[in-house]
Amino acid sequence: MAALPGVAGAQPADLFFERMVMSAVDDRCNLFTPGVSAALAAGAAQARGAALRAGSDSKTLKAMEQEARGRAMYIDCRSPQVSSAAARVQSAFAGYQRVQRMVYRGDLTEWRADRGVGRTARWRLSQSADFGSNRMIFGLAGREGASALVAVASFSDKQTPYSARLVMRDSSRTMGPYIDARTRQPLSRKIPPASATRSYMAEARSGAEDELLPKGYAAGWAFRFPASAAQALSELDPREAVAVEFMFPGERARVAYVEVGDFAAGRAFLQVASQ
Repeated sequence: MAALPGVAGAQPADLFFERMVMSAVDDRCNLFTPGVSAALAAGAAQARGAALRAGSDSKTLKAMEQEARGRAMYIDCRSPQVSSAAARVQSAFAGYQRVQRMVYRGDLTEWRADRGVGRTARWRLSQSADFGSNRMIFGLAGREGASALVAVASFSDKQTPYSARLVMRDSSRTMGPYIDARTRQPLSRKIPPASATRSYMAEARSGAEDELLPKGYAAGWAFRFPASAAQALSELDPREAVAVEFMFPGERARVAYVEVGDFAAGRAFLQVASQ
């Protein structure tokens, strides 16, 4: 019941289970304000990613989530135990709601989250990648919040891509990620074969706003992907990767790779600000 952000000595899977129990109890009993509920969801997503990286498999975590929801069905919302646990969660996550920036480190790279306020466009959740002599920033961007999934790329030869495509594992056609947990694989080897992928074409292309450009670049192109792509990305295993393919007339696509990492946790972190 004590689903606190950092329980000393607790394993990632244990933290995930504890947070899922409290989230399920909250759903049933309306224990928390929307902000605390969103913070708890972000904590559960981060614990899930940590558990997967520590060796837990997705089927086990799914079973734990179902067990947590089953237990919540039999808990008395007015019991002293629930009140005490809710007070601890409220206290633990109160400070978390005031945090404006977070860094979610993965196996090979990281996501940077920013839910600060401002009038100009900014990266809300972003990951950078070099591919060849080119540079890309990928993630959620917007002014008032994380309004779009975007890839911004600058090309050293000043060529203009006519479109971009986001490629990821199709979870409806596969049993799990295509990774070898025994070795440290580059991101390019964490993509499944073409027969097991799904693609999202960019909905729009435009010149990138200055605030979204990679550091040191004066110009670049921004490609916006559909909202469904962000949801699909958040459902992948944090250990796998996705590819962003930039397409040019008369040549092969130039490909940048992104680690899934704690994208789901970062996305949930951004939701706290909107509650």
